Amino acid sequence: MDRLDNTVRPYAWGSTTAIPHLLGVEPTGEPQAEMWMGAHPGAPSRTGRGPLDEVVAEDPERELGRAAVARFGPRLPFLLKLLAAGAPLSLQVHPDLEQAREGYEDEESRGVPIDAPHRNYKDANHKPELICALTEFDGLCGFRAPEEAADFLAALDVDALKPYVDLLRAHPEEAALREVLTAVLGADPDEMAHTVTETTAACARLGGDHAPYADLAHHYPGDPGVIAAMLLNHVRLQPGEALFLGAGIPHAYLNGLGVEIMANSDNVLRCGLTPKHVDVPELLRVVRFEASDPGVLRPEASSDGEELYATPIDEFRLSRYSLAEGAAPRDLTRDTPQILLCTAGSVRADGIDLTPGHSVFVPAGEKAEVSGSGTIFRATVVA
Repeated sequence: MDRLDNTVRPYAWGSTTAIPHLLGVEPTGEPQAEMWMGAHPGAPSRTGRGPLDEVVAEDPERELGRAAVARFGPRLPFLLKLLAAGAPLSLQVHPDLEQAREGYEDEESRGVPIDAPHRNYKDANHKPELICALTEFDGLCGFRAPEEAADFLAALDVDALKPYVDLLRAHPEEAALREVLTAVLGADPDEMAHTVTETTAACARLGGDHAPYADLAHHYPGDPGVIAAMLLNHVRLQPGEALFLGAGIPHAYLNGLGVEIMANSDNVLRCGLTPKHVDVPELLRVVRFEASDPGVLRPEASSDGEELYATPIDEFRLSRYSLAEGAAPRDLTRDTPQILLCTAGSVRADGIDLTPGHSVFVPAGEKAEVSGSGTIFRATVVA
């Protein structure tokens, strides 16, 4: 078992206080957006044996287990994060596995540099993800039904929005959502900036369900993503609740602290709320234009005390344990690789003391016995 020393990414949207507060350290005043736990080459966790990606590469079967290597290849299939949003993230979607492979091969064949700002595909993998709230957590997830979206826009009584309202009411679901998103992202920038300004004022005036979109515009004035975001469901998670984001589902995280797990990929196609590149044709190829309920997940408890966040993805499996002082130690040993993350209290994992925000990597088959008083999340795979 290896104690992990993890990198915190200082993205501009990050909270300045949430991660320091969890760790029990003084804030620096700078944004601290994500703490990465895993073997992603962009910021691998450090261990006493070296960077985790190098540790895995030296002996994949020992670290990951034969079954995981046979199924997912010789690298850790998931990336675990603490995510602390102090401002909205970009509105985005992720490709499915086939789309990612096609997109990556196309950009490689055209010689697009991997670090080019207009490059869409950093790798050939998909990026399904799960976010579990540690605090109250706001996000956008999946399209509203067209009629509901039309009513939401119509309530603002902004003339420039009326063509979108008409489109939403005039066409079947897929066509309606596709046409409106295409029209919003393809609008004249100056006209759209004016529309967003009018819409922002109307959202602030109405308040209620429209209030989060006024806040979006505060962070991204004039951005067409503000209007695109109104097509999506707004959801507020309570601590312990989660969202699963599959391929093609537009989403954005707005505010809060959570544990995030995803397939080990960096493929993101952006729809707005960002100064970064938006590739509209490729985006429209990947988005699933279908209304969906956000599908808030609550953990399923088992007899051994594990609370599992069930998803249809095998590259990651996230669960949590609530430990009580004086209770018998729990044996979490598995024949797959694990990362154990403490988020509350004080936990002991085979002689390693963990306090909130600290974590360990457990190679496949290695003993993993935990005790103490607190909450621990377990990230592993299904193999």
